[in-house]
Amino acid sequence: MNGSHDFEGLTVVISGGSSGIGAAAADAFAARGANVAVLDLNASEQHWSHKCDVADDNQVRLAVAAVAEHFGGIDIVVNNAGIGAVGTVEENSDKQWFRVLDVNLLGMVRLSRACLPHLRESKAPAIVNTTSIAALTGLVKRALYSASKGAVHSLTLAMAADHVAEGIRVNCVSPGTADTPWVQRLLEQAEDPAAERARLEARQPTGRLVSAEEVAAAIVYLADPANKSLTGTSLAVDGGVSGMRLVRK
Repeated sequence: MNGSHDFEGLTVVISGGSSGIGAAAADAFAARGANVAVLDLNASEQHWSHKCDVADDNQVRLAVAAVAEHFGGIDIVVNNAGIGAVGTVEENSDKQWFRVLDVNLLGMVRLSRACLPHLRESKAPAIVNTTSIAALTGLVKRALYSASKGAVHSLTLAMAADHVAEGIRVNCVSPGTADTPWVQRLLEQAEDPAAERARLEARQPTGRLVSAEEVAAAIVYLADPANKSLTGTSLAVDGGVSGMRLVRK
């Protein structure tokens, strides 16, 4: 981030903003002058925050009301909260399916729905959803997670169509394997974490994992009021893995 203040006076709500990509996005928006409100199960150490489980509609509505009261409005929503799942369609139970979809998909629905009345009052309204390359790329043992992120991709396009006439832009960022606490926890479950990390890095055309800060920069770009014609777009930040197949020498 270059420290410019193109978000001066705007209030950004970020779900899942206390760690990983969400925390990096919170820092990036703040560096550009935005008022940042983090909604998370865990409090942010750097920014104003409110405890919120996006799987609970009442908590979401109360948190949004608290943000609007504290900052005087809401201009940008970053739907970033999400949980992972590993397994094939045979390996995840119905309970797991309901839980992941409740957080990853319906969590975005709940927060967007609660914020829309405030966005309609904004001069620079935008929603950015965090999806994944798993939405459009078949990954092994990611059936449930991929389905949830594929739904987010479709939701983004539908919301963009629904709200374009209101001037509310809706886009999504599609990260590849990012170097975040969540991925680190997955690596720790592997028999050989170091070897698994090396395998993930080797499949990246860039030879490294995506950083949380790189994804945050894309989120800021999609939300930037200067990009008035940018809506219904999915921006991949994946080191080229979804678009390139390199032959290693």
